[in-house]
Amino acid sequence: PSPAIKEKYMDWTEFLIQDLTGARTAPANLLEGPLRGKNPVDLITVDSLIELQDSQNPFQYWIVSVVENVGGRLRLRYVGLEETESYDQWLFYLDCRLRPVGWCQENKYRMDPPADIYSLKSITEWKCALEKSLNDAANFPLPMEVFKDHADLRNHFFTVGMKLEAVNMREPFHICPASVTKVFNNHYLQVTIDDLRPEPSKISMLCHADSLGILPIQWCLKNGVNLTPPKGYSGQDFDWADYQKQCGAEAAPHLCFRNTSFSRGFTKNMKLEAVNPRNPAEICVASITSVKGRLMWLHLEGSQMPSPEYIVDVESMDIFPVGWCEANAYNLTPPHKAVLRRKRRIAVVQPEKQLPSTVPVEKIPHDLCPVPQLDTTGTINGRYCCPQLYINHRCFSGPYLNKGRIAELPQSVGPGKCVLVLKEVLSMVINAAYKPGSVLRELQLVEDPQWNFQEETLKAKYRGKTYRATVKIVRTSDQVADFCRRVCAKLECCPNLFSPVLVAEVCPENCSIHTKTKYTYYYGKRKKIIKPPIGENNTMKSGHVKPARRRKRRKSIFVQKKRRSSAVDSNAAGSAE
Repeated sequence: PSPAIKEKYMDWTEFLIQDLTGARTAPANLLEGPLRGKNPVDLITVDSLIELQDSQNPFQYWIVSVVENVGGRLRLRYVGLEETESYDQWLFYLDCRLRPVGWCQENKYRMDPPADIYSLKSITEWKCALEKSLNDAANFPLPMEVFKDHADLRNHFFTVGMKLEAVNMREPFHICPASVTKVFNNHYLQVTIDDLRPEPSKISMLCHADSLGILPIQWCLKNGVNLTPPKGYSGQDFDWADYQKQCGAEAAPHLCFRNTSFSRGFTKNMKLEAVNPRNPAEICVASITSVKGRLMWLHLEGSQMPSPEYIVDVESMDIFPVGWCEANAYNLTPPHKAVLRRKRRIAVVQPEKQLPSTVPVEKIPHDLCPVPQLDTTGTINGRYCCPQLYINHRCFSGPYLNKGRIAELPQSVGPGKCVLVLKEVLSMVINAAYKPGSVLRELQLVEDPQWNFQEETLKAKYRGKTYRATVKIVRTSDQVADFCRRVCAKLECCPNLFSPVLVAEVCPENCSIHTKTKYTYYYGKRKKIIKPPIGENNTMKSGHVKPARRRKRRKSIFVQKKRRSSAVDSNAAGSAE
């Protein structure tokens, strides 16, 4: 063991035997290959190229470029349309429509741009864009580990003409009767919302066996949910039995659908963060208003365009836990603040008796009176995101911290949520101390009444004992720099030892002039001030101070006896010989 922890245990062999018995080593995929401890999400960078399946044809693909990666939620732009963002799409990286470049050619599918953008460019321009993207993908391929968590599609049992209930994906506020209008293969099928009008509007969705939002008939009736009749339906109350006779179609059996009663523990009035279906780039605070089986009804609080409650599956990739946007430094649309309008008070003033004036009095309309309103702008979500903090091991470490252990720490931590980043930094500082308990005691005293702080429990281990203490940590990014300087001042080290400032060679604080020995001598040891006895003030002032008697050091008799005994023993041994 290193000298820093050598004294922690008397017998390290016994400790290793006890601690490692039954332990498992880290998986090889964490230590080898392109991951090396990274998440697959971190491997997807801006300008990465991926193949995207067409929304209507499962055998048609086109290459897209990653414009933005927000915690695995990708903003994708079609190759060839780099100059416009009107056709950008947002998909989670686990979506089954995403494939690595080359997958389409390997499976002998068609590589063409979608029909709605095909007319925007000429055939030559599309071909040039495709060739360039294929060359770029060959030079900078996306690691296959990105797609290792993609779920394999299972075979479906649908046939053309089967009836079912489906959430209208264009307007996910209604559940409507639908039909299977096309079966592509044993994986993909086409579901179309029923429309009985002479000129129906065809709303079709590409589905597979595990698609979200498709349900067996009578699901709405069993769960007490309103089923929206097809447009053009003549009856007053929709009835599946009459409708099936009218259409001459059979219902899709229950084995075609996944578990429709799986709610994953969601309940009414829970809060979460959800994508606005009308604006996929916007994520809003949402409240669950109802849960029926595996479907939830969400109310978006604060969306720019007011919308009714929309329906989402419990396993949707467009819902996130509270704090997800803050952790990924993405803007969260906050709820609207209530606007209070004060009632106008009309003061009744009795007119004084005066002569009639010849000058007409101009009347002021009430509409021009200003009405005070509260500020409706929400707080910026980025204020809780901590910048990158650097561990500048060249700076003076002070009397509490071990410079060797500081040098072994990572060079930086963050960016991320302020409390999480600062808690990680403080934990590393505690573990780098000569006596972690002393540093933990000092950190408890760092506080400021003006801080927007959060109390966190930190631990310190020393000589087999564990110490815990509650430490106040700031929550907003504008207070991070001040917090770091306060902590450094408390630990009597350089203010830049850990801070948002990266110190390359020379510290701006010129802390290199300090050494452990000089600092401890001048600042660490405090000389005691001897107060004079009462009545001897004049003597002290005049400078005639009686020197204290120095005690004469006595020689150790034990040592002398020991020497004599050893001498006697040697003489005795010599005479015996």
